[in-house]
Amino acid sequence: MALTSTLYTLDIALSHVDRHVYETLALRVPMHPSESPEYFVARVLAYCLEYTDGITFSRGVSDPEDPTIAVRDLTGALQAWIEIGAPDAARLHKASKAAARVAIYTHRDPLIVLRGYVGERIHRAEQITLFAIDRDLIAALVEQLDRRMKIDVTVTDGTLYVTIGGVMFSGDVVPHSVQTTA
Repeated sequence: MALTSTLYTLDIALSHVDRHVYETLALRVPMHPSESPEYFVARVLAYCLEYTDGITFSRGVSDPEDPTIAVRDLTGALQAWIEIGAPDAARLHKASKAAARVAIYTHRDPLIVLRGYVGERIHRAEQITLFAIDRDLIAALVEQLDRRMKIDVTVTDGTLYVTIGGVMFSGDVVPHSVQTTA
């Protein structure tokens, strides 16, 4: 018997002060059976951090040909390819050829992820940014996961503040350049 996804209903009040984005999001986000809770939390946070017109969760987990999060313009053209975790170099190479902007959000040790790209062929690697989300923040949010949640997400000066049930959690989102040379 195949496992099914668990559906999460998330009401998010987003205040991304650094980008002047203020939105109320009503999201229904499935967590695929093969997806870890840490990956899921990083995926939702990346969506909030990247929020703009045309952003969507794609079938990335169940369809490896799609980005995890995509931003498309009104014509349907892919503008941004957003990955979560530690995508391999071949996937980043493909993404960089398909979209003008590529970003990675990771819940893993960023130095280990970046080390995996050294010596690999990645189109426009110097233009790809890996954002390391504070691992303690991810762990704290995993503990709070519930199928129906009201969340306040605030981003200011590169720090992410997440409030759930009146309790605030915070952590930094640190950008790193993807380099393919040592």
